[in-house]
Amino acid sequence: MSDTFEKTREEILKLKEERKAIILAHNYQRDEVQDIADFVGDSLELSRTAASVDCKVIVFCGVHFMAESASILSPDKTVLLSELYAMCPMAAMVEVDFPRDVQTTFTGYAVQPTFVFPHEFTLRHMKAKYPGVPVVAYVNTTAAVKAESDICCTSANVVKVVESLSGDRVICIPDKNLSMWAAKNTSKQVIAWDGFCHVHDRVVKDDIFKARKEHPNALLMAHPECRIEVLELADHVTSTSGMLRFAKSSDAKEFIVGTEIGIMHRLKKENPGKVFYPLRKDMVCPNMKKTTLNSVLRELKEMKNVIKVPEEIRVPAKRALDRMLEIK
Repeated sequence: MSDTFEKTREEILKLKEERKAIILAHNYQRDEVQDIADFVGDSLELSRTAASVDCKVIVFCGVHFMAESASILSPDKTVLLSELYAMCPMAAMVEVDFPRDVQTTFTGYAVQPTFVFPHEFTLRHMKAKYPGVPVVAYVNTTAAVKAESDICCTSANVVKVVESLSGDRVICIPDKNLSMWAAKNTSKQVIAWDGFCHVHDRVVKDDIFKARKEHPNALLMAHPECRIEVLELADHVTSTSGMLRFAKSSDAKEFIVGTEIGIMHRLKKENPGKVFYPLRKDMVCPNMKKTTLNSVLRELKEMKNVIKVPEEIRVPAKRALDRMLEIK
């Protein structure tokens, strides 16, 4: 470890104490960023933890919508995003309405699931097409989209959320793969947005066959943002936190990991006697890797990248999150 690296760490720890700050790092962050964080985990899990901690400043090492979630749940705290232009492409695939005066005609029809195209349509167009059908927003969405939705979900509880709603149809946004996973596990009709995570969506069945051939004794864990044909071949489908729990509790000694490779650091750290293989070595999110230790240090010094959700958006967005949290 270089002297410069260690000096940066020491400066971060000193400033963190002075600012009465906590550092949150998503499971996909760089190894050294996870190691400096106070809490590492899934996005919503981190925001809920931050809301319960006595601090004045939250430094979120993740992407924009994650910092928004922290602001929604901790409006009295200063929320900083470690890298201002760290965005989630999937979250950007759905907008509440067009930012300009654009006239368009919604076409399409309901099948299970139904796909629409986010570059042509908006959430309000979809709601108008299916009046009265509840909207389930994945937490990987902007605060504005959450505010326009009825309830939120995570990758771990999407089926439970869908089942909790009255009626026989739901709209799920923005991930078509997560929606198809929900549709497979519920009797309800799932009307899905055509969004996707480019990291998970690139995995195909041939990748599974190749990985199993190379590691015949390993169990395959897959994130539900992967394609349905991939999920159907997995030994365990779960969120990143679910993967961590499964790997720890399983008697297996080898695992193939079907999600962003940043989680490998924590999996290896928490399971020293087990071996983990990436499903694909290119399962890397460039936005998640934008944050470095220097990013964290800069934000603690300058406190420039403040993420503050306006009250008119925060209140209905929090309502959608609260409705999810009320489900037992």
